[in-house]
Amino acid sequence: MEAGKKKTTLTGALMKYGLPLVVTVGLCWLMFRDIDFAEMMRIIRRQCDFRWIALALALSVVSHVIRAFRWDIQLKALGIRAPKHVLIYSIFGTYAVNLVFPRLGEVWRTGYVAQRQQAAFSTVFGSMVGDRLADTVTVALLLLLTFGLASGQLMSYLSQNADLYARLMGLLTSPWLWIAIAVTAGAAWWFMRMKASPTSAAGRLQGFVKGLWRGFAVLATMKGKGAWLLLTVSLWGCYFLQFYVAMYAFPFTADALSRYGVICPLVAWVFSSIAMGVPSNGGIGPWQWAVIFGLGLYGVGQTDAAAFANLVLGTQTLLLIALGIITFAGIMLDKKKLTPKTKN
Repeated sequence: MEAGKKKTTLTGALMKYGLPLVVTVGLCWLMFRDIDFAEMMRIIRRQCDFRWIALALALSVVSHVIRAFRWDIQLKALGIRAPKHVLIYSIFGTYAVNLVFPRLGEVWRTGYVAQRQQAAFSTVFGSMVGDRLADTVTVALLLLLTFGLASGQLMSYLSQNADLYARLMGLLTSPWLWIAIAVTAGAAWWFMRMKASPTSAAGRLQGFVKGLWRGFAVLATMKGKGAWLLLTVSLWGCYFLQFYVAMYAFPFTADALSRYGVICPLVAWVFSSIAMGVPSNGGIGPWQWAVIFGLGLYGVGQTDAAAFANLVLGTQTLLLIALGIITFAGIMLDKKKLTPKTKN
């Protein structure tokens, strides 16, 4: 029994942390296999205007602060009033933790805020799920917009890769995909409707799911929905501006921007946003692949696109590490202030 439990725990740990590491290393190997690394570094050293990269990094910090302010609206609707600096720390820390343990950053920020404000973990977690689901919906809408604006370039690419097009259509039209979705939805509905003792495993799981739902459903009933929507637009506008201004850092991306206008960075940026959903350490690997593919649709060479993608993500990663160090130092100081001093 104990051996089986240890085996399950080990398997879960490997799936959580081992798989993302394998994906990251594998995609990086595939990316650099066909790229002249020395030439890529030469392009970065000789052609990059780092002032634009610095501006992109500044916008990145602003976007994290906006996300913290947006989450604050959701938490207040649930009766959780956290200081702004705590929420900013939680966002900075999330991205830093995700660099080492993919997807664990969201759990960390939930636990940090729940413990700091003495709130229910499931409720805070539900608000975080609502926060991330809003991002998913935003990316889906941007993807539809991008497909509409860049249909010519995408169809041209698919026409040159008939096998890929056939596999994609085969997956989307497969009845087994839709049957699996329907069965999963039906099983979830049945589980939540069945009566279970609150002390049983099923009852505790139902209670946890209801707590998640409460945290998520607050999006529809909370006060300040207008401010929340404005912050959402500002957040994603900041994300896009980061990518947009970074394209001025290199002559070849600035040229593509001049020739094709805003559609070029929009396509590459949306693809990179989707790639962040692939399990990897901080998006390393999938993000560069997506950017290289997106820029390639507009005539940017593979080595040039790799230089751009690796520099942008590399500097963002260094920024997240720096913010993570600042965050955990700040949390330690915050804990000392909250700890009552004992008299001798």
